Amino acid sequence: MRLLKRYIREHIRQICLYIGFLGIFQVVFFLYNIRTDAVRYAFFLSVGWLLLYGGLAFLRYYRKCRMLQEDHTAIVTDLSRMPEPENEAEEEYQRIIQDLYEQKADLESKGRISRQEMADYYGMWVHQIKTPIAALRVILQSAGEENAELPYAKTMKMELFKIEQYVEMVLSYLRMEEMSSDLAFEEYQLDDIVRQAVRKYSQMFILKRIRLDFQPLQHAVLTDEKWLVFVVEQILSNALKYTKEGSISIYLTTYREKLMLAIRDTGIGISREDLPRVFEKGFTGYNGRADKKSTGIGLYLCKKIMDKLRHGIYIESEVDQGTTVYLYLEREK
Repeated sequence: MRLLKRYIREHIRQICLYIGFLGIFQVVFFLYNIRTDAVRYAFFLSVGWLLLYGGLAFLRYYRKCRMLQEDHTAIVTDLSRMPEPENEAEEEYQRIIQDLYEQKADLESKGRISRQEMADYYGMWVHQIKTPIAALRVILQSAGEENAELPYAKTMKMELFKIEQYVEMVLSYLRMEEMSSDLAFEEYQLDDIVRQAVRKYSQMFILKRIRLDFQPLQHAVLTDEKWLVFVVEQILSNALKYTKEGSISIYLTTYREKLMLAIRDTGIGISREDLPRVFEKGFTGYNGRADKKSTGIGLYLCKKIMDKLRHGIYIESEVDQGTTVYLYLEREK
């Protein structure tokens, strides 16, 4: 019905023109007092022909529209699937589309090459920078063993650990666009995934004297272990960064009527007006700008990764009361 209305609207001028000609003959024959029996008969035949011709034309129009709708995805990648043009105007439009398609393909190719070159460069940089980081860690460890009272040893260890985390974040950011080819879904115990992240940050917990309240989860999830561990690590990193004293809790809870993994801290929190934008790329918020250490990338990466894993991530927070991050990890079988 929608296509029929659109077809009539597109051809209303031709329909009115045809009916107008028939009406002129009717008026002229009436004014000259000519018998209109034959004319009326011709009029009804003309209307019948109009309906038949219009019906066939509409059928052709309907088939063409349906073909375009059904082959829309294929046509976007292969313009040869487009229907044959019926007139000069359609042919010209298809030439314009062909030119635009070639320009788009050229821009995409250049952009893909540029992104690949950038990814290769930063990938090489990440692997090269790991060597001096490892060397610094060995030197710092040796110096600490020789002189337990070494000034600033605690601060240096903490800052070196942060450098390692930022390097890992760069590598994950570069891999994220192509992560679909790197996914391996299996069933994992949630306790094992959380313990991997906690073990990585154990030194930070000790150095900052933050208490960890980790309740055994005893729950299995269908996910990609590597990427989910990265998400939990980022959340713990943020919690440790913005928690000066107190504790970080990890537990299962019901949120929005769904069972979720909750990671709660007692840090500085997030203002209510900043909450809707915390997953935006580069957004740091009021506390992030005040702290001058926020990059606005961590939560953005978490959101993108959770979306690709078909999981969910939500945040609740109050200023000076702490933040709770909820991870919804269920998937339909």
